[in-house]
Amino acid sequence: MNYQIRPMRQTEYPLLDDFLYEAIFIPAGVEPPPRDIILDEALQIYVREFGTHPGDTCLCAEADGTVIGAVWVRYMHDYGYLDDATPSLAISLYPAYRGQGIGTELMRQMLAKLEKTGVARVSLSVQKENDAVRMYRKVGFETVRETDEEYLMLWQKGC
Repeated sequence: MNYQIRPMRQTEYPLLDDFLYEAIFIPAGVEPPPRDIILDEALQIYVREFGTHPGDTCLCAEADGTVIGAVWVRYMHDYGYLDDATPSLAISLYPAYRGQGIGTELMRQMLAKLEKTGVARVSLSVQKENDAVRMYRKVGFETVRETDEEYLMLWQKGC
């Protein structure tokens, strides 16, 4: 598949609503939630007024002129919150583009970008059942805390 990874343009930030919905892990056999679930305050923290807060950073994957995935970082008190000095990361791809290495490349490029801008660590939360756990570990994330259902994972520069 031919695709490119680039900074997401401000005019494309509304697409983060789509990617936020796509980032919701749906276990096998479970009915997906209604799309308006992203209006919940616990989820809006990921996208509301994106680009207006210090540290808001987003890369996207584009194929044939269409944005097919995004990875974004923000300082926020979300599910992946570790501390005020560590931004949280979210990533998702449209289903047709998963499992092709695009997400891994998005992650690698975002981590390189964060390193270059002096961000030494980033965290995320992921359901233990989510296949993405393997990819996160592959790019250097380590579990720092866990519940029965989720891992809180951390990537640190140089680790």
